[in-house]
Amino acid sequence: MQASGAPTGSVAGLIDHTLLKPDATRAEIETLCAEARQYSFATVCVNPTWVPSCARLLRGSAVGVCTVVGFPLGATTADVKQYETRRVIFDGATEVDMVINIGALKSGDVRTVQLDIEAVVDVCRAAGIVSKVIIETALLTDEEKVTACTLSKAAGATFVKTSTGFAKHGATPADVALMRRVVGAEMGVKAAGGVRDLSGAQEMVKAGATRIGASAGVRIVQEAKGGAVASGPGGGY
Repeated sequence: MQASGAPTGSVAGLIDHTLLKPDATRAEIETLCAEARQYSFATVCVNPTWVPSCARLLRGSAVGVCTVVGFPLGATTADVKQYETRRVIFDGATEVDMVINIGALKSGDVRTVQLDIEAVVDVCRAAGIVSKVIIETALLTDEEKVTACTLSKAAGATFVKTSTGFAKHGATPADVALMRRVVGAEMGVKAAGGVRDLSGAQEMVKAGATRIGASAGVRIVQEAKGGAVASGPGGGY
């Protein structure tokens, strides 16, 4: 991705166009999907309740439907996350972003974290859809980030992802670079939380991100095109 003059499609194709606010309305979800069609984003990323609507609105397009499991705390049980995963796939999700059991990781209970990740990734793999593991970097030490990424890779996840957007901060280039070093070239790294413009997206890609989760997708694409820029959305994502 270049500062200017980059093909718009290549920028848009990196972005999960995201709306995870608890008070998102049907009208806002419809606008999100219309923008995703217009700009050819990779996916829309929404809460599970909106998956059937998004699947219907985006039918016939190349835009996927991404949703979240165990979100935003990751503090539910593995079997519940597995059920959530089966349900959102049934409803039309093509990508699932799950939050790990952060408390278990920080307690040194690696086995519980491993089973938690596998409960979601195994279902996604069987269905042939993309899985992303949110490790919530803002709450982890570097050693814990390495452990979470190593477990995600061992489970066969498609991506590791920095953040929910609901913690004290989102993605940083340093965390993305660390995650890239741990998982290598064969896995995706998604930077999410606080990416609000083209410059921020470029920093993440330079650090190793292959997907960007952002509520500012339209602004990023407009900046890449060098055109008029829409006012940015609120919130931390």
